[in-house]
Amino acid sequence: MNITETLNDGLMREYSIVITADEIETKIEAKLAELAQTVKMPGFRPGKVPASVVKARFGDQAKGEVIRTALDDGAKEAIEGNELRLASQPAVDIEKYEDGGDMQAILKCEVMPEIALPDFASMSVVRPTMSVDEAEVEETMARISEENIPTVPAKDGKAAEMGDTTIIDFVGSIDGENFEGGAGNDHPLKLGSNRFIPGFEEGLVGVKKGDQRDVKVTFPEEYQASHLAGKEAVFAVTVKDIQVDGDASLDDELAKKLGFETLDELRNAVRDQIGSQHAGALRQAVKRNLLDELANVTDFEIPPSLFKSEYEQVVRAMKAEAGIEDNSHDHDHDHDHDHDHDHPAVDEGLDAGQKEEATSVATRRVRLGLLLTETGTNNNIQVSEEDTRMAVFEQARRYPGQEQQVVEYYQKNPQAMQQLAGPIFEDKVIDFILEIAKVTEEETTAEDLYASLEESAAKPAAKKAAKKSAKKAAAKKAPAKKAAAKKAAAKKK
Repeated sequence: MNITETLNDGLMREYSIVITADEIETKIEAKLAELAQTVKMPGFRPGKVPASVVKARFGDQAKGEVIRTALDDGAKEAIEGNELRLASQPAVDIEKYEDGGDMQAILKCEVMPEIALPDFASMSVVRPTMSVDEAEVEETMARISEENIPTVPAKDGKAAEMGDTTIIDFVGSIDGENFEGGAGNDHPLKLGSNRFIPGFEEGLVGVKKGDQRDVKVTFPEEYQASHLAGKEAVFAVTVKDIQVDGDASLDDELAKKLGFETLDELRNAVRDQIGSQHAGALRQAVKRNLLDELANVTDFEIPPSLFKSEYEQVVRAMKAEAGIEDNSHDHDHDHDHDHDHDHPAVDEGLDAGQKEEATSVATRRVRLGLLLTETGTNNNIQVSEEDTRMAVFEQARRYPGQEQQVVEYYQKNPQAMQQLAGPIFEDKVIDFILEIAKVTEEETTAEDLYASLEESAAKPAAKKAAKKSAKKAAAKKAPAKKAAAKKAAAKKK
């Protein structure tokens, strides 16, 4: 076998692989001899089949296997012998071959660039910091108080109004037949809360304590219980009490109602939760600042295939956001026909400025990804089994009641597990660099922090980060919801 480099242009390499006729014939004979020891054919004892018969029966099969193995061996020898670090899957094509002659093949491959890591110690990175705004804490506390206003019995004879709470027994029926799940006793229902199906709460306006009333409603067409969807029903309701809102309170009693010993404990829990919500946005901000700095000090050629893949993702994201229809599709697969088609380019519909932006974004993403990978590899940064196990558990927590199925899914899908490991590895590398770089803390405000993240959200390069920060910003009211969730709430019927 003779291997010769025929192209060395940037990150592209090509090698000529010549396998002589003698090599091919020798390997075929060896393969046939191997088959002759095990092949079973009528009229011959195992291992006693004549070589000529084996060759006539299995010659083409043996030749095919030999050629495939020889090409694989040639590619492996070229890659390992030249110490190539491949950036994508190599391609081996036969250029010339006839029975009894030499085989000429060509190996085309794309190699990783030489990446010189920057001097991390000389880099300056700003880490935004932020103290929890006590005004935000008190605003949240006030909201918790409003959401947990106690009720007190109404004056005798009071007719229920929107905003009042009725204590009711009810039994639902359809065509005179009671249906499962349509009954309840001593159920507190605040009129106007929209906890029951449309029309039910409105049907109780004007009732008084001790009243009995039939409330006619129609279940929504999209109701979750299909056997009730769109059906007309009658609820026989007995009003056992009418209650009105009392005075809002913000004291130890409220805290105990929500599962805390004192009001200070509740306030501290709110403060901690607000802080943890902002911590995610602060982390995103310092990571963005570090990546910006790395992009400024790093410049190396990137593999065309990696750029192409990333460019297509960026373009499709841009087109989706702009409402531009994407008529392109991947044609890297083999076709079962030999005529050509004209297919629109993936960036068709984008103007020159958008294409330039997509090129810049894709280049930045690939370059930074390769740089972080090289940094992690050179410094033996690894994702442990414990890291991935914790990530799986975190994913499972997002699906209450289905935790076991989520865990089993990741256990059976190595590729999905690898997708979890990627962000963990990236975060570890980011932390490694931040420990070395010159990090300056800079106080910021929630308004400025989220505004800067939203500004970066306008750029496709920061799109994923933007989604996360937007969720954090939208969740600023979550402390009240979390605390209030400890209060028993009536379910929708």
